[in-house]
Amino acid sequence: MTSTVLKPSSHPLSAYIDILESGKALLPESTENVVEVVGVLKSYAIVLDAYSRNLNYIAEEQFLVLFPFFKYFNGEVTAPKLMRYLWHDRINFEYAEYCMRTMLWHGGGGLDSYVDSPEFSSLAEKAIAAKLKGNFLMQGLHKAFPEFLPEQVRMLAYYTGLGQFWRIMSDLFIDLSDRYEAGTIKSIAEIVDFVLAGLVSAAALPITYSVKIRGEVYDILPASANLTFLPDVAVPYVEAVFFRGTAFFGTVSYNAQAHQIPEEQKEFSYGALFADPLPIGGAGIPPTQLMQDMRHFLPDYLHEVYRTSCRGEDDLRVQICQSFQKSMFCVTTATIFGLAPHPMNTSDPEEKKANRAYLEGWMDRFGTSRLDWANQPTIRACQLFPER
Repeated sequence: MTSTVLKPSSHPLSAYIDILESGKALLPESTENVVEVVGVLKSYAIVLDAYSRNLNYIAEEQFLVLFPFFKYFNGEVTAPKLMRYLWHDRINFEYAEYCMRTMLWHGGGGLDSYVDSPEFSSLAEKAIAAKLKGNFLMQGLHKAFPEFLPEQVRMLAYYTGLGQFWRIMSDLFIDLSDRYEAGTIKSIAEIVDFVLAGLVSAAALPITYSVKIRGEVYDILPASANLTFLPDVAVPYVEAVFFRGTAFFGTVSYNAQAHQIPEEQKEFSYGALFADPLPIGGAGIPPTQLMQDMRHFLPDYLHEVYRTSCRGEDDLRVQICQSFQKSMFCVTTATIFGLAPHPMNTSDPEEKKANRAYLEGWMDRFGTSRLDWANQPTIRACQLFPER
């Protein structure tokens, strides 16, 4: 007789498998966790709104502009805006491009496959030919280096892919904040359910891209490519930005003989769920730019939590990063539930077995992540010398 009771998992992170199988989130329930997650996602949503507008502007309005000096101005180049830019009183759009290039490099999903397809090459060449019409110098350069401009078009496809993805996520996180402030979101479980519902609702939204050149529209990512939000952009984003990321300059050696960077891309673990928050407080690390942008849009209730901590605002970016990682474990939980082969509350033994294998696959990825830290109580009191 075959047993229908699923044995406990022997995975080193089996405790988290049990949590997920019970339908709970990877972040424990607490009032402060709710405040941190909703508050930091609200500031993140405002920043994502700016990032997505700029990425889509570059893709649509800066198509094959080889020297886009004012690409961060969204077509509004004025003296006051230029002064604020030079004074660095602006959004760090460089971080958005860092994420876009990280996605392009790691690949994955239908977008990655499509930009390497013959159909994409044909569409890209038509747009390139239209853009270079009458420009004999650039036509000559294109013949001499035939892969350069198509590669730029591939990168622009990722500009718009990430821009469209962040457009949806920004609206979702703003709606989450509104629900929290209206008193209808009160727990981590409700946050995960809300994000999951948003991801499911947007899953099949099409990802398309076309540019207008001299009044004529040229498709780059046509609707016939059947690229959609969840499998072709959202999942590759989670893989590239949450998990793999890229090694940050100044924190590890790029010398191949030092062997500080994995040889295989799939072994990279520099993503948001793995990053040490401490370097985020300094300069030269890409996520520092994101934390710097978010600090301008913190809701008062979250800012007050940071102000009353041990170091107050002295380590504000570090605290924002810690809250951000907590929020990303909530988003990751929603992603895990959304992609699961079967509902977590299934009573079918075979479906439970399939879910177990699926969750163990995810846990293989969390080995050195900040998951254990996120599940520890947050201590904000001063403990500089606790042994004294």
